[in-house]
Amino acid sequence: MIKTTISTVILCTIATILESTIINKIAFLGVKPDLALCILVYSAYVNGTMTGQISGFFSGLLRDLISSPPLGLNSLIRTLIGAITGIFKGALFLDYFFMPVFLCAAATIIKAVFYLFLRLFLGQAIPFYSFTTSLFWIEVGLNALSAPLLFLILRQIKYISPKRR
Repeated sequence: MIKTTISTVILCTIATILESTIINKIAFLGVKPDLALCILVYSAYVNGTMTGQISGFFSGLLRDLISSPPLGLNSLIRTLIGAITGIFKGALFLDYFFMPVFLCAAATIIKAVFYLFLRLFLGQAIPFYSFTTSLFWIEVGLNALSAPLLFLILRQIKYISPKRR
């Protein structure tokens, strides 16, 4: 579990750095896919709740240090997403296309709901997604479309994917 968590956090770190540099330059209408979220979703789904929570916390903390939201906001949200996704370990069959699309789209929507919920209680300091704008749905679509290829790549990394019996 420790190697899996460390590997997931390292991959989320690389994805976060790529998102803020290279992918930021080729964003579609200013929207880019959240690859670190998709990596977290994959790791939590195949390895369980504990790996999802720990990986979500540390990858969110790194995102908090890189970006400007209040410290701990992304850690909280990604910890919750890792826990929720980890609950489904073994409950659903992970195919090569539909399940990655569904998991990453659902995680993006859940992330937006958490942001909105926290904004209601903590005020204007919390950024939020507007469900009525096309930019949010573009991000959902980009995450969903990038998920199958990303999951296929992540299946090949031995420290993230569990051993096949």
